[in-house]
Parts: sequence; C-alpha cells; structure tokens
Amino acid sequence: MTLRIELPEDKTAALAAKARTQGLSAEQYARQVLEHDLESGGSPRPIWEVIADNMKDVPAEDLALLPKDGASQIDHYVYGVPKREP
Repeated sequence: MTLRIELPEDKTAALAAKARTQGLSAEQYARQVLEHDLESGGSPRPIWEVIADNMKDVPAEDLALLPKDGASQIDHYVYGVPKREP
C-alpha cells in the first residue's frame, strides 16, 4: 500500500530531524511510527506503567534520598514555601 501524507513545513522538518537521530530516512521513520502505533492498538500505555519503566533503573540508594513527605509537601520541595502542618 502506498500512503501519501501532506504535512506543514514545520512538521516535515521535525519528522526529518527525528528520523536523522535514528539514522533513518523520514519515510522509514514514519513507517516505523505507524507500525508501532498499529501493533500497540493505538492506545497509549497507562501512565503508571510508563513511570514504573522509567523508575526501574534508579538505584535504591537514590530512591532512599527522596523525602518521605514529598507528595504532601510538594510546594515546599518545589517552590521553597514553608512546610504545611500535617
């Protein structure tokens, strides 16, 4: 099957740039992306699976350095505001 896709210039440039980083032509990269999407059923993975995959290589000693109250005191750790009362 031959498929023709019209893309704006900025999207064409982005496609070509992504393809180059993979050592592929724009056509090869587009085909790879389409095949991957079709194989996965077109539905993205749940975010918790993506996070679990990203976290699996983090060393345990680095995880131990994370604050135990990081979620409840996020404003303190991100913005430096005083901690809230528990």
